[in-house]
Amino acid sequence: MLVVDDQELFRRGLTMLLGTEDGIEVVGAAGDGVEGTQLAVQSAPDVVLLDVRMPKRSGIEACRAIKEAAPATKIIMLTMSDQEADLYEAVKSGASGYLLKDSSIEEVAQGIRVVADGQSLISPSMAAKLIDEFKTMSKPSKSQAPALKLTDRELEVLQLVARGLSNRDVAHQLAISENTVKNHVRNMLEKLQLHSRMEAVMYAVREKLVEIN
Repeated sequence: MLVVDDQELFRRGLTMLLGTEDGIEVVGAAGDGVEGTQLAVQSAPDVVLLDVRMPKRSGIEACRAIKEAAPATKIIMLTMSDQEADLYEAVKSGASGYLLKDSSIEEVAQGIRVVADGQSLISPSMAAKLIDEFKTMSKPSKSQAPALKLTDRELEVLQLVARGLSNRDVAHQLAISENTVKNHVRNMLEKLQLHSRMEAVMYAVREKLVEIN
């Protein structure tokens, strides 16, 4: 994994602490968005931790650039920003996670593992804001034509993912393999031109394909 943060003490401390966690290898660190993007493209890490506010290129801009150059790389925004606008932009840019810097090192390490496994993760306080946004979303006037591109099975997978089920849980519920679920998720994102599972959840709620209680 790669750590990108402009605060040197925080960056060094995080790198050192994560290096002691089982199953996590830090392959590099960068102090701004441009350097972070370059390192991510060169080293193709499984996960990148990105701050939102950084010089030269913001974390949101870096997220877009990294996902375009290395789509398989998962990105977690690790930031002080609890602004809804930053969360929504991060999701739309392809981030798989959004954690606040008051998270414990254990929470960050677990977040890395969860996201590396293909899941999504948001700090609880930010998740509440995202759910509030879901509840206020209204169906757009345009037709649901994009959803019609999905097969019945892909639509089932989308609805279950939007309800928060992991790939393993989806596989169990549909009696198919976990690899098959991953293939359906990948195909579904490509067809809908979405960048992450989290963005797929937003799409599913907006199009009234799933209810958020």
